[in-house]
Amino acid sequence: MAAAMGVRPTKQRGQNFVIDANTVRRIVRTADVRADDSVLEIGPGLGSLTLALLQTADQVIAVEVDDQLAAGLPATVQARLPHRADHFTLVHADAMQVSRLPGAPPTSLVANLPYNVAVPVLLHMLATFPSLERALVMVQSEVADRLAAPPGSKVYGVPSVKAAWYCEVKRAGAIGRSVFWPAPNVDSGLVSLVRRDPPRTSASREEVFAVVDAAFAQRRKTLRSALSGWAGSAAAAEEALTRAGVSPQARGEALTVEEFASIAEQHGQRKESAA
Repeated sequence: MAAAMGVRPTKQRGQNFVIDANTVRRIVRTADVRADDSVLEIGPGLGSLTLALLQTADQVIAVEVDDQLAAGLPATVQARLPHRADHFTLVHADAMQVSRLPGAPPTSLVANLPYNVAVPVLLHMLATFPSLERALVMVQSEVADRLAAPPGSKVYGVPSVKAAWYCEVKRAGAIGRSVFWPAPNVDSGLVSLVRRDPPRTSASREEVFAVVDAAFAQRRKTLRSALSGWAGSAAAAEEALTRAGVSPQARGEALTVEEFASIAEQHGQRKESAA
């Protein structure tokens, strides 16, 4: 198929196509795709996962940035699953630029995400489409570990906290290298995300995420020091931390998303009272 379309996988776009039928069936099963789901797929590539999704979900909306792949995918669906072709929609766009989708709001995100943009694409989609109830993404194993890491873990960081703002996150399996073409030089992992309510706070998501970014920009430093630039001074950072019930000597890797939200809220309240 790739030869017929003149497609060569590129490292620039992180293209490693899934070529194993058992793997795509496993992904659909693990994702708990249901007959009434409207599934959003990012980077469908040659369409192997797309075809598996179409056999279960009500609708599949695939977002593909590559010109040749986008041009070939509708014909692939028509040839392989003609009776399901009217349940498929292609959006030819950069996933990071997508703010609206045709048809019913998506309820599930299932994707083999390009390694180089996996985290920003996932976070963008969770923020942009609150209708997404569940997600199952295949990413580099190291990224899967980061996304699912709990507080206190060595790999807990910005992706872990931001994903936890939206969802309950957990590892959902490992994927070998041989199921891809070309085979990557890293292992892959499945990450399951189930939407939950964000922490209760008067701070906005942007305000909370600013605290998270500042805390991990200098993760070896104490929060009093790491948040001094964000708060305006080390003293202001310490005040916000103390009022939030967080030790100024703690480090970002020890905090839950709720604690980050509390820090942002306390700092915001202090600024309001000062004004």
